[in-house]
Amino acid sequence: MAGIYLHIPFCKQRCTYCDFHFSTNFGSYRKELIAALCREIELRKAEIQTEIQTIYFGGGTPSLLENAELSLILATIRENYIVSETAEISLEANPEDVCEEKLAHWKKEGVNRLSIGLQSFKESDMQWMNRAHLASDGEKSVRLAQKLGFENITVDLIYGLPQLTKEEWKKHLELVTSLGISHISAYCLTVEPKTALHHQVKHNQLVTADEDTQSEQFELMVDFLKTKGFEQYEISNFAKNEQYSKHNSAYWQSVHYIGIGPSAHSFNGKQRRWNISNNSVYYKNVGVNDSWFTIENLSENEQWNELFLTGLRTKWGVSKKAIESLNSFTKAEFNLLENYISDGSMIETTSSFILSDAGKIRADGIASSFFRI
Repeated sequence: MAGIYLHIPFCKQRCTYCDFHFSTNFGSYRKELIAALCREIELRKAEIQTEIQTIYFGGGTPSLLENAELSLILATIRENYIVSETAEISLEANPEDVCEEKLAHWKKEGVNRLSIGLQSFKESDMQWMNRAHLASDGEKSVRLAQKLGFENITVDLIYGLPQLTKEEWKKHLELVTSLGISHISAYCLTVEPKTALHHQVKHNQLVTADEDTQSEQFELMVDFLKTKGFEQYEISNFAKNEQYSKHNSAYWQSVHYIGIGPSAHSFNGKQRRWNISNNSVYYKNVGVNDSWFTIENLSENEQWNELFLTGLRTKWGVSKKAIESLNSFTKAEFNLLENYISDGSMIETTSSFILSDAGKIRADGIASSFFRI
Protein backbone atom coordinates (compact mmCIF):
# COMPACT_ATOMS: atom_id res chain seq x y z
CA MET A 1 0.00 0.00 0.00
CA ALA A 2 1.45 3.37 -1.01
CA GLY A 3 0.46 6.77 0.29
CA ILE A 4 0.97 10.47 -0.26
CA TYR A 5 1.25 12.99 2.56
CA LEU A 6 0.81 16.70 1.77
CA HIS A 7 2.02 19.29 4.23
CA ILE A 8 0.00 22.51 4.02
CA PRO A 9 2.09 25.05 5.99
CA PHE A 10 -0.64 27.65 6.57
CA CYS A 11 -2.16 28.61 9.93
CA LYS A 12 -4.36 31.51 11.04
CA GLN A 13 -2.47 31.86 14.30
CA ARG A 14 0.19 30.07 16.33
CA CYS A 15 -0.98 27.56 18.95
CA THR A 16 1.19 27.84 22.05
CA TYR A 17 2.16 24.13 22.11
CA CYS A 18 2.81 23.56 18.40
CA ASP A 19 6.28 22.97 16.98
CA PHE A 20 5.20 21.82 13.50
CA HIS A 21 6.33 23.81 10.48
CA PHE A 22 3.85 26.49 9.40
CA SER A 23 3.49 30.19 8.71
CA THR A 24 0.79 32.68 9.66
CA ASN A 25 2.08 35.17 7.03
CA PHE A 26 1.67 33.39 3.72
CA GLY A 27 -0.57 35.73 1.74
CA SER A 28 2.20 37.18 -0.42
CA TYR A 29 3.40 33.80 -1.74
CA ARG A 30 0.36 31.56 -1.38
CA LYS A 31 -0.06 31.04 -5.14
CA GLU A 32 3.62 30.24 -5.60
CA LEU A 33 3.64 27.68 -2.80
CA ILE A 34 0.59 25.84 -4.14
CA ALA A 35 2.25 25.77 -7.57
CA ALA A 36 5.40 24.32 -6.00
CA LEU A 37 3.38 21.58 -4.30
CA CYS A 38 1.98 20.61 -7.67
CA ARG A 39 5.45 20.68 -9.25
CA GLU A 40 6.76 18.34 -6.57
CA ILE A 41 3.80 15.99 -7.12
CA GLU A 42 4.71 15.80 -10.82
CA LEU A 43 8.47 15.47 -10.24
CA ARG A 44 8.14 12.50 -7.93
CA LYS A 45 5.66 10.34 -9.82
CA ALA A 46 8.33 7.77 -10.71
CA GLU A 47 8.80 6.96 -7.03
CA ILE A 48 5.42 5.21 -6.75
CA GLN A 49 4.28 2.87 -9.51
CA THR A 50 1.63 1.04 -7.52
CA GLU A 51 -1.88 2.23 -6.69
CA ILE A 52 -2.16 5.07 -4.21
CA GLN A 53 -4.28 3.83 -1.32
CA THR A 54 -4.09 6.87 0.97
CA ILE A 55 -3.81 10.64 0.55
CA TYR A 56 -3.42 12.74 3.68
CA PHE A 57 -3.62 16.53 3.94
CA GLY A 58 -1.79 17.56 7.12
CA GLY A 59 -0.16 20.70 8.40
CA GLY A 60 -0.40 23.40 9.38
CA THR A 61 -4.07 23.78 8.69
CA PRO A 62 -5.24 22.13 5.44
CA SER A 63 -8.78 23.37 6.02
CA LEU A 64 -7.45 26.85 5.12
CA LEU A 65 -7.05 25.72 1.52
CA GLU A 66 -9.38 27.50 -0.87
CA ASN A 67 -11.68 25.22 -2.83
CA ALA A 68 -9.80 25.83 -6.08
CA GLU A 69 -6.46 25.06 -4.40
CA LEU A 70 -7.65 21.72 -3.04
CA SER A 71 -9.12 20.83 -6.44
CA LEU A 72 -5.86 21.68 -8.21
CA ILE A 73 -3.74 19.58 -5.84
CA LEU A 74 -6.01 16.54 -6.08
CA ALA A 75 -6.30 16.87 -9.87
CA THR A 76 -2.49 16.95 -10.13
CA ILE A 77 -2.22 13.79 -8.04
CA ARG A 78 -4.81 11.99 -10.15
CA GLU A 79 -3.08 13.05 -13.36
CA ASN A 80 0.29 11.68 -12.25
CA TYR A 81 -0.52 8.65 -10.08
CA ILE A 82 -2.89 5.70 -10.13
CA VAL A 83 -5.30 6.46 -7.30
CA SER A 84 -7.43 3.60 -6.03
CA GLU A 85 -11.18 4.10 -6.31
CA THR A 86 -11.38 3.17 -2.63
CA ALA A 87 -8.47 5.36 -1.49
CA GLU A 88 -8.71 6.91 1.95
CA ILE A 89 -8.44 10.68 1.46
CA SER A 90 -8.03 12.48 4.78
CA LEU A 91 -8.03 16.18 5.57
CA GLU A 92 -7.17 17.83 8.87
CA ALA A 93 -9.59 20.62 9.76
CA ASN A 94 -9.95 23.17 12.53
CA PRO A 95 -13.51 23.67 13.82
CA GLU A 96 -13.65 27.34 12.77
CA ASP A 97 -13.10 26.35 9.11
CA VAL A 98 -15.86 23.75 9.01
CA CYS A 99 -18.84 25.17 7.11
CA GLU A 100 -21.40 23.77 4.69
CA GLU A 101 -19.69 25.22 1.61
CA LYS A 102 -16.30 23.70 2.39
CA LEU A 103 -17.74 20.40 3.56
CA ALA A 104 -19.71 20.03 0.33
CA HIS A 105 -16.61 20.80 -1.75
CA TRP A 106 -14.40 18.44 0.22
CA LYS A 107 -16.93 15.66 -0.29
CA LYS A 108 -17.22 16.45 -4.01
CA GLU A 109 -13.43 16.18 -4.40
CA GLY A 110 -13.36 12.75 -2.77
CA VAL A 111 -12.29 13.61 0.77
CA ASN A 112 -13.82 10.77 2.79
CA ARG A 113 -12.13 11.14 6.17
CA LEU A 114 -12.01 14.26 8.34
CA SER A 115 -9.62 14.81 11.22
CA ILE A 116 -11.00 17.63 13.36
CA GLY A 117 -8.71 19.24 15.94
CA LEU A 118 -10.88 19.76 19.01
CA GLN A 119 -8.06 19.44 21.61
CA SER A 120 -10.30 20.33 24.57
CA PHE A 121 -13.89 21.17 25.53
CA LYS A 122 -12.74 23.65 28.18
CA GLU A 123 -12.89 27.34 27.20
CA SER A 124 -9.92 28.37 29.35
CA ASP A 125 -7.81 25.79 27.48
CA MET A 126 -8.75 27.38 24.16
CA GLN A 127 -7.46 30.69 25.48
CA TRP A 128 -4.03 29.65 26.77
CA MET A 129 -3.56 27.38 23.74
CA ASN A 130 -4.32 30.38 21.50
CA ARG A 131 -6.78 28.35 19.47
CA ALA A 132 -8.90 30.21 16.93
CA HIS A 133 -12.20 28.58 17.92
CA LEU A 134 -14.43 28.39 20.96
CA ALA A 135 -14.69 25.14 22.90
CA SER A 136 -18.35 24.87 21.85
CA ASP A 137 -17.39 25.11 18.17
CA GLY A 138 -15.79 21.67 18.34
CA GLU A 139 -19.01 19.77 18.87
CA LYS A 140 -20.83 21.94 16.32
CA SER A 141 -18.23 21.21 13.62
CA VAL A 142 -18.54 17.45 14.12
CA ARG A 143 -22.34 17.59 14.00
CA LEU A 144 -22.26 19.68 10.82
CA ALA A 145 -19.83 17.32 9.11
CA GLN A 146 -22.11 14.39 9.99
CA LYS A 147 -25.10 16.32 8.63
CA LEU A 148 -23.26 16.80 5.33
CA GLY A 149 -22.66 13.07 5.04
CA PHE A 150 -19.20 12.47 6.50
CA GLU A 151 -19.22 9.13 8.28
CA ASN A 152 -15.48 8.62 8.84
CA ILE A 153 -14.55 11.32 11.34
CA THR A 154 -11.71 11.38 13.84
CA VAL A 155 -11.03 14.05 16.44
CA ASP A 156 -7.91 15.09 18.33
CA LEU A 157 -7.87 15.56 22.10
CA ILE A 158 -5.06 16.45 24.51
CA TYR A 159 -4.72 15.20 28.09
CA GLY A 160 -2.25 16.19 30.78
CA LEU A 161 -3.25 19.82 30.34
CA PRO A 162 -2.56 22.44 33.05
CA GLN A 163 -5.24 22.30 35.76
CA LEU A 164 -7.21 19.61 33.92
CA THR A 165 -8.71 17.40 36.61
CA LYS A 166 -9.45 13.70 36.27
CA GLU A 167 -13.16 14.50 36.46
CA GLU A 168 -12.93 17.10 33.69
CA TRP A 169 -10.98 14.70 31.49
CA LYS A 170 -13.65 12.05 31.95
CA LYS A 171 -16.32 14.59 30.95
CA HIS A 172 -14.35 15.36 27.79
CA LEU A 173 -14.29 11.66 26.97
CA GLU A 174 -18.01 11.30 27.70
CA LEU A 175 -18.81 14.22 25.42
CA VAL A 176 -16.60 13.10 22.55
CA THR A 177 -17.96 9.55 22.60
CA SER A 178 -21.51 10.91 22.59
CA LEU A 179 -20.83 12.43 19.16
CA GLY A 180 -21.04 9.06 17.42
CA ILE A 181 -17.61 9.25 15.79
CA SER A 182 -15.52 6.23 14.80
CA HIS A 183 -12.02 7.33 15.75
CA ILE A 184 -10.23 9.33 18.46
CA SER A 185 -6.60 10.44 18.64
CA ALA A 186 -5.53 11.55 22.11
CA TYR A 187 -2.08 12.88 22.94
CA CYS A 188 -0.37 13.87 26.17
CA LEU A 189 0.65 17.52 26.24
CA THR A 190 4.35 17.80 25.45
CA VAL A 191 6.31 20.96 26.13
CA GLU A 192 8.44 21.35 23.00
CA PRO A 193 11.47 23.67 22.92
CA LYS A 194 11.09 27.07 21.23
CA THR A 195 7.30 27.08 21.59
CA ALA A 196 5.25 29.70 23.41
CA LEU A 197 4.21 26.99 25.86
CA HIS A 198 7.86 26.31 26.68
CA HIS A 199 8.33 30.01 27.43
CA GLN A 200 5.22 30.09 29.63
CA VAL A 201 6.26 27.02 31.62
CA LYS A 202 9.84 28.27 32.00
CA HIS A 203 8.56 31.55 33.45
CA ASN A 204 5.99 29.83 35.71
CA GLN A 205 3.04 31.27 33.80
CA LEU A 206 1.64 27.75 33.38
CA VAL A 207 2.20 24.61 35.43
CA THR A 208 1.94 21.36 33.48
CA ALA A 209 0.56 18.12 34.87
CA ASP A 210 3.03 15.81 36.62
CA GLU A 211 3.78 12.29 35.35
CA ASP A 212 1.42 10.63 37.83
CA THR A 213 -1.49 12.81 36.67
CA GLN A 214 -0.65 12.13 33.03
CA SER A 215 -0.55 8.38 33.67
CA GLU A 216 -3.85 8.48 35.56
CA GLN A 217 -5.56 10.32 32.72
CA PHE A 218 -4.06 7.93 30.15
CA GLU A 219 -5.27 4.87 32.04
CA LEU A 220 -8.70 6.43 32.59
CA MET A 221 -8.95 7.09 28.84
CA VAL A 222 -7.94 3.56 27.84
CA ASP A 223 -10.42 1.96 30.26
CA PHE A 224 -13.27 4.36 29.46
CA LEU A 225 -12.94 4.14 25.67
CA LYS A 226 -12.84 0.36 25.89
CA THR A 227 -16.24 0.39 27.59
CA LYS A 228 -17.54 2.49 24.68
CA GLY A 229 -16.40 -0.01 22.05
CA PHE A 230 -13.14 1.68 21.03
CA GLU A 231 -10.06 -0.44 20.37
CA GLN A 232 -6.65 0.98 21.22
CA TYR A 233 -4.81 -0.04 18.06
CA GLU A 234 -1.92 2.40 18.61
CA ILE A 235 -0.75 4.07 21.82
CA SER A 236 -2.60 7.32 21.06
CA ASN A 237 -5.27 6.10 18.63
CA PHE A 238 -8.62 4.42 19.22
CA ALA A 239 -11.11 3.12 16.68
CA LYS A 240 -14.54 1.55 16.56
CA ASN A 241 -15.27 -1.37 14.25
CA GLU A 242 -11.66 -1.45 12.94
CA GLN A 243 -12.00 1.97 11.34
CA TYR A 244 -8.29 2.57 11.72
CA SER A 245 -6.48 5.40 9.99
CA LYS A 246 -5.14 3.55 6.96
CA HIS A 247 -2.61 6.28 6.27
CA ASN A 248 -1.12 6.44 9.76
CA SER A 249 -1.24 2.66 10.12
CA ALA A 250 0.95 2.48 7.04
CA TYR A 251 3.51 4.74 8.76
CA TRP A 252 3.63 2.48 11.80
CA GLN A 253 4.01 -0.63 9.63
CA SER A 254 6.86 0.87 7.55
CA VAL A 255 4.89 1.06 4.30
CA HIS A 256 6.41 3.29 1.62
CA TYR A 257 5.05 6.82 1.20
CA ILE A 258 6.10 10.17 -0.17
CA GLY A 259 5.75 13.51 1.58
CA ILE A 260 4.95 16.61 -0.47
CA GLY A 261 5.49 20.18 0.75
CA PRO A 262 7.88 22.04 3.05
CA SER A 263 9.07 19.91 6.01
CA ALA A 264 7.31 16.79 4.66
CA HIS A 265 9.05 13.43 5.16
CA SER A 266 9.19 10.38 2.87
CA PHE A 267 10.19 6.75 3.41
CA ASN A 268 10.92 3.92 0.97
CA GLY A 269 12.17 1.23 3.33
CA LYS A 270 15.86 2.00 2.94
CA GLN A 271 15.91 5.79 2.80
CA ARG A 272 14.34 8.72 4.56
CA ARG A 273 13.90 11.99 2.76
CA TRP A 274 12.75 15.29 4.18
CA ASN A 275 11.98 18.63 2.59
CA ILE A 276 13.37 21.86 3.94
CA SER A 277 11.33 23.61 6.64
CA ASN A 278 11.42 26.94 4.85
CA ASN A 279 8.52 27.99 2.64
CA SER A 280 10.48 30.50 0.57
CA VAL A 281 13.42 28.19 -0.18
CA TYR A 282 10.96 25.40 -0.97
CA TYR A 283 8.76 27.15 -3.51
CA LYS A 284 11.66 28.95 -5.22
CA ASN A 285 13.75 25.82 -5.76
CA VAL A 286 11.37 22.90 -6.43
CA GLY A 287 12.17 21.78 -9.98
CA VAL A 288 15.16 24.13 -10.19
CA ASN A 289 17.79 22.40 -8.01
CA ASP A 290 18.08 19.94 -5.12
CA SER A 291 18.57 22.45 -2.30
CA TRP A 292 15.08 21.92 -0.94
CA PHE A 293 15.40 18.33 0.31
CA THR A 294 17.80 15.95 2.07
CA ILE A 295 18.13 12.18 1.66
CA GLU A 296 19.48 9.84 4.32
CA ASN A 297 20.35 6.18 3.72
CA LEU A 298 19.31 4.17 6.75
CA SER A 299 21.85 1.78 8.24
CA GLU A 300 20.72 -1.65 9.45
CA ASN A 301 20.86 -0.35 13.02
CA GLU A 302 18.64 2.61 12.11
CA GLN A 303 16.18 0.28 10.37
CA TRP A 304 16.17 -1.88 13.51
CA ASN A 305 15.51 1.12 15.76
CA GLU A 306 12.70 2.30 13.47
CA LEU A 307 11.15 -1.16 13.60
CA PHE A 308 10.87 -1.11 17.39
CA LEU A 309 10.02 2.58 17.72
CA THR A 310 6.98 2.30 15.45
CA GLY A 311 5.99 -1.36 15.80
CA LEU A 312 5.72 -1.46 19.57
CA ARG A 313 3.24 1.42 19.48
CA THR A 314 0.68 -0.69 17.61
CA LYS A 315 -1.59 -3.68 18.11
CA TRP A 316 0.38 -5.47 15.39
CA GLY A 317 3.65 -5.18 17.29
CA VAL A 318 7.09 -5.96 15.90
CA SER A 319 7.06 -8.65 13.23
CA LYS A 320 9.25 -11.69 13.82
CA LYS A 321 9.99 -11.85 10.09
CA ALA A 322 11.21 -8.24 10.13
CA ILE A 323 13.39 -9.02 13.14
CA GLU A 324 14.91 -12.01 11.34
CA SER A 325 15.56 -9.91 8.22
CA LEU A 326 17.76 -7.64 10.35
CA ASN A 327 19.85 -10.49 11.83
CA SER A 328 17.56 -11.19 14.80
CA PHE A 329 18.27 -10.51 18.48
CA THR A 330 21.67 -10.49 20.09
CA LYS A 331 21.98 -12.54 23.28
CA ALA A 332 21.62 -9.39 25.40
CA GLU A 333 18.55 -8.23 23.45
CA PHE A 334 16.95 -11.67 23.75
CA ASN A 335 17.51 -11.62 27.52
CA LEU A 336 15.92 -8.16 27.65
CA LEU A 337 12.95 -9.46 25.67
CA GLU A 338 12.51 -12.40 28.04
CA ASN A 339 12.56 -10.04 31.03
CA TYR A 340 9.81 -7.88 29.52
CA ILE A 341 7.71 -10.96 28.78
CA SER A 342 8.29 -12.27 32.32
CA ASP A 343 7.25 -9.02 34.00
CA GLY A 344 4.14 -8.74 31.82
CA SER A 345 5.23 -5.73 29.75
CA MET A 346 5.36 -7.64 26.45
CA ILE A 347 3.47 -10.53 24.89
CA GLU A 348 4.70 -13.01 22.27
CA THR A 349 2.29 -14.11 19.53
CA THR A 350 2.90 -16.56 16.68
CA SER A 351 4.05 -13.75 14.38
CA SER A 352 5.13 -10.81 16.53
CA PHE A 353 5.98 -9.23 19.87
CA ILE A 354 3.48 -6.69 21.23
CA LEU A 355 3.12 -4.55 24.33
CA SER A 356 0.66 -5.49 27.05
CA ASP A 357 -1.66 -2.85 28.50
CA ALA A 358 0.85 -2.32 31.31
CA GLY A 359 3.69 -2.04 28.83
CA LYS A 360 1.94 0.63 26.75
CA ILE A 361 2.43 3.17 29.52
CA ARG A 362 6.20 2.71 29.06
CA ALA A 363 6.14 2.28 25.28
CA ASP A 364 8.89 4.76 24.40
CA GLY A 365 11.20 3.53 27.14
CA ILE A 366 10.76 -0.14 26.22
CA ALA A 367 11.28 0.56 22.51
CA SER A 368 14.43 2.61 23.13
CA SER A 369 15.91 -0.17 25.31
CA PHE A 370 16.21 -2.25 22.13
CA PHE A 371 17.90 0.50 20.12
CA ARG A 372 21.23 -0.22 18.48
CA ILE A 373 23.85 2.52 18.24
